[in-house]
Amino acid sequence: MTTVDVFLGVDVGTASTKGVAVTGDGRVVARAQRPHRVSTPRPGWFEHDPEAVWWADFRHVVAELLAGRPGQPATGPVRSAVRPVGLAVSGIGPCLLAADDAGRPLRPAILYGVDTRAEQEIELLNERWGVAEISRRGAVLTSQAIGPKLLWLARHEPDVFARTRRIFMASSYLVHRLTGEYLLDHHSASQCSPLYDQRVGGWDDAWWDELAPQVRRPPLAWSTAPAGQVSAESARLTGLPAGLPVTAGTIDAWAEADSVGVRDPGDLMLMYGSTMFLIVLTDRPRSSTRLWPTAGLRPGVHCLAAGMATSGSVTGWLTELTGADYATLTAEAARVPAGSGGLLLLPYFAGERTPIFDARARGVVAGLTLGHGRGHLYRAALEGVAFGVRHNLGAMRDGGAAPRRVVPVGGGTAGDLWTQIVSDVTGLTQELPRETTGAAYGDAMLAAVATGAVPAEDTAGWNPLERRIEPDPRHRDRYDRLFEHYLRLYAETAPTVHHLAGLGDRPTG
Repeated sequence: MTTVDVFLGVDVGTASTKGVAVTGDGRVVARAQRPHRVSTPRPGWFEHDPEAVWWADFRHVVAELLAGRPGQPATGPVRSAVRPVGLAVSGIGPCLLAADDAGRPLRPAILYGVDTRAEQEIELLNERWGVAEISRRGAVLTSQAIGPKLLWLARHEPDVFARTRRIFMASSYLVHRLTGEYLLDHHSASQCSPLYDQRVGGWDDAWWDELAPQVRRPPLAWSTAPAGQVSAESARLTGLPAGLPVTAGTIDAWAEADSVGVRDPGDLMLMYGSTMFLIVLTDRPRSSTRLWPTAGLRPGVHCLAAGMATSGSVTGWLTELTGADYATLTAEAARVPAGSGGLLLLPYFAGERTPIFDARARGVVAGLTLGHGRGHLYRAALEGVAFGVRHNLGAMRDGGAAPRRVVPVGGGTAGDLWTQIVSDVTGLTQELPRETTGAAYGDAMLAAVATGAVPAEDTAGWNPLERRIEPDPRHRDRYDRLFEHYLRLYAETAPTVHHLAGLGDRPTG
């Protein structure tokens, strides 16, 4: 049996944890995946148990990778032994895990922008410090921000807050469990709004002392920097070699952007998943009240990010509702002309994040007739998400960050229909790389760079371009007109859906 040196990448997602083992030239030799569930104890709350989900999943996935199994977990013969020489982790974020001074969790982790419990705290902090002053630091307070969730903890769980001495995200918690180090990467820190000042690239001590004086600030590191080494105890629990270098980690979407070479100003990653996520890189900090300004993974790199609350989850809902599988619905939708036979869908089935930041927005389907079938509705969902992408791209241009190169990633890129519709609606060409589901792949790439084994410029050949998706000019005028109605439909239905959202939140009986 041969032994192969590999870089391990592990990513904790919303619904599963994935891992890859990658050679120094970018070849994936093993993959593993473990599904998990999100806890929703109350409407608008989304949580993960850090031990039962983050740490347990990590150990399971690493065990599969160390077994050297190619393809899916537990399938196929063992072809070779893998020898880890570097490790990086990423995860959903920004999240808030409150922990004591020893790093022990005090409650389940509060997840990213899908968790909307801190709406009142957003208003309180905007009143306390002022929207203008907060935005000057490159921040915007939304359900994505950590600062309001800390204030929520102080107001609603004061006993937990009083004992909180450290805060973690998914990646930094795994780094802590593996190495004993307490730190946070700059990018993740920049989403701890308003506690990180993007103008200076560090914590705002005065605001931190006012909001959470008893919580120790995690030291900051760049995602390409080593964080520490796997301890003897963690080696015993995971099977990893003691002393294995571990990087600082980051949030999953940014690791995925790095995996497809989105590294220069004007590059944009478009993630097709259960939610849609967009990241465009900029040459300097940009402020926006409609998007999330963040730091990048490397010094001197900045970003504007956007996220839709639902995308693939709407198509998943339609498969459950109709009883048809994705392949059947996609084939039927492909036979429907552009414009879905006069249907227009707002994909706000779980509220919406950027660029409208409306937690009470709801899905709307306009134009239904008895002549419409499930194929029309499925295509309308794909087009509705594409209009949402176009809406966010407009906010990026308004923020001075017009995308020049678009790279799609995620499971939704597997078929041609959705990506083609997005190109047709936005008018943008998409460059599809070989590996398109790559947060964990991006982690392995970061590990290779952090250990010094692979120069950053040499990773450009890891994930080559396979093909381009060009917009079809025949649909431009129709989609331009429909986009105007998409914007108008939200504005005109918002009062009604806000009222309906309130009725839906009330207990019945």
